[in-house]
Amino acid sequence: MGYIPHTDVERRQMLAAIGVTTIEDLFEAVPATHRFPRLKLPAPLSEVEVAREMLALAESNEHAQDFALFRGAGAYHHFIPSAVNHLLLRGEFYTAYTPYQPEFSQGTLQATFEYQSMMCALTGMDAANASHYDGATSLAEAVTVALQVTKGKRNKIILSPGIHPHYREVVRTYHQGRDVQIVGDDAPAQAAALADLLDDKTAMLAVQYPNFFGQIEDLAGLAEKVHRAGAVLVVVANPLALGMLKSPGSLGADIVVGDAQPVGVPLSFGGPYVGFFACKQEFVRKIAGRIVGESVDTDGRRAYVMTLRPREQDIKREKASSNICTNQGLMALGVSMYLALMGKTGLRQVAELNYHKAHYAADRIAALPGYQVNRERPFFNEFLVRCPQPVATLNQALVAEGIIGGYDVGQDYPHLAQHMLLCVTEMNPKEEIDVLVDVLGKVK
Repeated sequence: MGYIPHTDVERRQMLAAIGVTTIEDLFEAVPATHRFPRLKLPAPLSEVEVAREMLALAESNEHAQDFALFRGAGAYHHFIPSAVNHLLLRGEFYTAYTPYQPEFSQGTLQATFEYQSMMCALTGMDAANASHYDGATSLAEAVTVALQVTKGKRNKIILSPGIHPHYREVVRTYHQGRDVQIVGDDAPAQAAALADLLDDKTAMLAVQYPNFFGQIEDLAGLAEKVHRAGAVLVVVANPLALGMLKSPGSLGADIVVGDAQPVGVPLSFGGPYVGFFACKQEFVRKIAGRIVGESVDTDGRRAYVMTLRPREQDIKREKASSNICTNQGLMALGVSMYLALMGKTGLRQVAELNYHKAHYAADRIAALPGYQVNRERPFFNEFLVRCPQPVATLNQALVAEGIIGGYDVGQDYPHLAQHMLLCVTEMNPKEEIDVLVDVLGKVK
């Protein structure tokens, strides 16, 4: 069967209609010497041969299933029920784009509404959008909102050094060229110390929960100090950790952002991921991204529509508060499927598995000569380890044993040279953790 369904007669008719006789006549503007080059293509292959070659190419990539994986630092290896992928493969989901016409988009709009509702329940916020490219983009958009909320009269942004270093870099890139002062990199990560930086020029203070090092910071009282200074409190959160921790909303946060990758999105060599953004009701008209609301149609039936935000953010750049005009809708849908399948109890169970497995690993590593686990604060599923050898040396030894070791923190925090950030999830059985510990103990 041919891939082009037109007959010779039809082709001649179309060419005649535009005033040429052959297809080659369409390329007269291209110099003759470059018009139809001889292509050095390999001989054709059968479908079986092509499939075999593509499979061999795919297998040349090493992926999470090939190793015992103990690295997180913003991208996490978690179990995703197979139902998520199978549902995402439905044509109406993975071909859906912008649901501006609600009469044709009720399925996509309802799925988006459910995603927003579950993110609000997790974060303790009033409203959520759907969505941003990743967690770093969400944080950068939070800065935009904070600057708008303070009506441009404040330009100081305080970012905790405990926020992922890549997130902080993206914020600076996003807002370069603007009259914005971004501080906090050299401050202590403790919330109390960050509060000392607040002044009448501060528009926003942001912390991470748990922070980049996996530590669960005590945020009690921080919101009161931030609000007393007239600023906005932003919390960068791990949504899986919120399955067992207090919600940022209950701690007084105004905006909660982060990457929803841990709850239903595979590692995928670094993306695509999905940034979530949730906020208090008073900020909802300032945020970018799509917001879906529930209403009724003319017959009184439940219906879903895009709402609450000006479409200028999509089509009139000069009037927009942001030029975010698309989203990671398919990824957000996967997140909502994951959360619905797991439920409140299941999500808490997964979070607790992460917590207990990480603490088992930390206890075993702390018993090794020369290793010191940072326990200055409680931690979730990541923890910082001071190592007796360079992290690169240890990771090389671990890879030889089929293990992806921790993140070399010294490359972002020079004062933490020879510190490894290890992550343990529900995907790491006890036997893998024990092998990790044994290999670490043998490296000389």
